[in-house]
Amino acid sequence: MPYLSLSHIDKQFGETAVLKDISLDVEAGDFVVLVGSSGCGKSTLLRCIAGLETPTQGEIVLEDESILNKAPQDRDVAMVFQNYALYPHMNVFDNMAFGLKMRKVPKLVIQEKVQHAATLLGLESLLLRKPSQLSGGQCQRVALGRAIVRNPKLFLMDEPLSNLDAQLRQQMRQELKALHQKLGATTLYVTHDHTETLTLADKIVVMNQGKVAQYASPVTMYQKPANVFVARFMAQMNILQIQKQGETFQLESPEGNVFTEDLQMPEVLQNALTPFFEASESKKVLLGIRPEHLYVQTTVQVHEETVDFLAYLQHRELHGAYQTLRLSATPETAVALVAHASFDAFASSVAQMPLSVGFAWDKAQFFDAESEDRLLL
Repeated sequence: MPYLSLSHIDKQFGETAVLKDISLDVEAGDFVVLVGSSGCGKSTLLRCIAGLETPTQGEIVLEDESILNKAPQDRDVAMVFQNYALYPHMNVFDNMAFGLKMRKVPKLVIQEKVQHAATLLGLESLLLRKPSQLSGGQCQRVALGRAIVRNPKLFLMDEPLSNLDAQLRQQMRQELKALHQKLGATTLYVTHDHTETLTLADKIVVMNQGKVAQYASPVTMYQKPANVFVARFMAQMNILQIQKQGETFQLESPEGNVFTEDLQMPEVLQNALTPFFEASESKKVLLGIRPEHLYVQTTVQVHEETVDFLAYLQHRELHGAYQTLRLSATPETAVALVAHASFDAFASSVAQMPLSVGFAWDKAQFFDAESEDRLLL
């Protein structure tokens, strides 16, 4: 049996459906990250588990026991919020001990638990300070400590690092990872940050419009996205379309702008894709290729088992060791491709200049044009 099981969870606010038939099984000790666009329902799902919201229908089982009808304080679940939610008039020790005092835990036990959590989080020297005397990172540690001292069955974290600056977020990510390895606590973590998602997660839940788009490990999610939404959201894939024109094929942007009219595909790939072209009213199949799998050069060099075509550079974005190139089918059309290049490549302004772009067929992924689900070839 899974440690935490969510079965067919729906949540409506009036006529608005926020969660739609969510089912998930979480194993003991897993660090599960929930990610998705704003408004997709990830925080609402966390609040349903915590008891701060009541699902319209569905079941929530924790350690083989339903917690759906239990009050939040009786679920043995600890939640860490984005805004820390510390009591400003209490010092660090009292903030961390507050929940235990409300449960009438003996003073010696409280002292031991708070001291243990403070040691884990590097807060030993700050126990007598008020929240106003702490940095953002220290406040977040106190909020984590308040959850740790309870030794709950389940940790729920709702964007706990989003209020921190970039350097502190990186530091706290490392500390959270180390903390999870020490405690082995089952954790559900909501974020919108891709770096947090890929570095922290044992498994990822990608949500889209109230539904689970995919639930998998980070490697599976990145290498084998279940659909176009996940491919774009998690792997930042370029999504192009292959149009069948009689016995030939052409490669197009999502808007239908043509990159190449005579697309040469390996025969084995043509045979594998033929049923999907025949099943599509538009005679199209979607193709996904990640930016790091595109190569860009100033002259055309045809390679075996590759696609090579001309594209126009519209924008360059520098990212330190590398740069992002944004390309289009013609100088006048919208950006349809994103590629990565070394920092010193194309250093001069080459906007409106055609570049040779290519990729190997074995790096491409294929998706159904109608359902946008990944094709298993």
